[in-house]
Amino acid sequence: MINRQYKEMLGAKSVIRELSEYATARGKEIGYENVFDFSLGNPSVEVPKEFTEEMIRLLQNEDTMTLHGYTPSLGNPLYKEKIAESLNKRFGMNYGPEHIFPTTGAAGAIAHAVRAVTEPGDEMITFAPFFPEYFPYIKGAGVELKVVPADTDTFQINFDKFEEMLGDKVMAVLINTPNNPSGVAYGTATLTRLADILKKKSAQYGHTIFLISDEPYREIVFEGADTPYVSKFYDNTLSCYSFSKSLSLPGERIGYVAVNPACEGAEYIVPMCGQISRGTGHNCPPSIIQQAVAKVCSLTADLSVYETNMNIIYKTLKELGFTVVKPDGTFYIMPKALEEDSISFCKKAKDYDLIFVPADGFGAPGFFRMAYCIDTEKVERAMVRLREFVKDNYSA
Repeated sequence: MINRQYKEMLGAKSVIRELSEYATARGKEIGYENVFDFSLGNPSVEVPKEFTEEMIRLLQNEDTMTLHGYTPSLGNPLYKEKIAESLNKRFGMNYGPEHIFPTTGAAGAIAHAVRAVTEPGDEMITFAPFFPEYFPYIKGAGVELKVVPADTDTFQINFDKFEEMLGDKVMAVLINTPNNPSGVAYGTATLTRLADILKKKSAQYGHTIFLISDEPYREIVFEGADTPYVSKFYDNTLSCYSFSKSLSLPGERIGYVAVNPACEGAEYIVPMCGQISRGTGHNCPPSIIQQAVAKVCSLTADLSVYETNMNIIYKTLKELGFTVVKPDGTFYIMPKALEEDSISFCKKAKDYDLIFVPADGFGAPGFFRMAYCIDTEKVERAMVRLREFVKDNYSA
């Protein structure tokens, strides 16, 4: 008998992927330059030249076994060392290589972190709006994910609801800052209050409540934003990172878990991740990518285009009467639709070749997400089309 759970998942396709596939098909009809596809968060800037140069150097100069042989089960030592050095220098931490576990992107990092600090039957909490793929990551570990409703005025944490839902079965809290889909970051005040609550409740329940911080957009932050490093606020933090966005390497699937050295059981968690890998078939990211990224882990691609695009879109949305919270970072913005039903709104937008994602699946019904990781010239043309769409459908 085939697995019922995964068979049932076949009927729950990703809305984002479906819209992206529609945009690709529509592009074949009218030219993709005429489809204003804001569906998929696929980075649109070039990788740093230093990464390309290092890949070429490795391929030309290193022996094939060094490049393509198995890495140790806990990851390439150089990669782990360089990640720790970079985090310490930038954020004033004291990580060692023993606190870093290489993973296949932030998704792999979350999957390992969840299994390291929970057991089947436990509960976890996350905050709307949130990335909907959290559900399969966490359900696959046998853990129930509870979602705190969004504060739609600010998209900061809804603390009143959080404290109501934070029962003694909750073993971990998962945050994403800067946030997909809202673009909002949790600032100093938010993280301080969150840490205080977790400390208080951990003491009350007699067990540690771990904080898992999903941080793939950590380097895409905008002028004036308050975006501190999460682990500075709470000792029992596992940071989950991906170089997909900062280095524009989404297809290479390279990231890590960084275990705060002050975390409970810090000396065990990375070795435990190695054992988790045995049970999930993860078995380390590719060898050559770990070596190349070790060389450039403190660099980023030229990320400035995302703030340029955000400012163009935000200004237009405000002029057109949308309710929208200005992003602190990422390449997402999440306005409120101009009608109660955001699915209907996005369907109407498709008739204008504007591809938006309803935010119902992100835990924010009535809103929609725009991923603006596209060329600025295309953003500007899209704003002309957006004005046309709003005038035709929503002007009095």
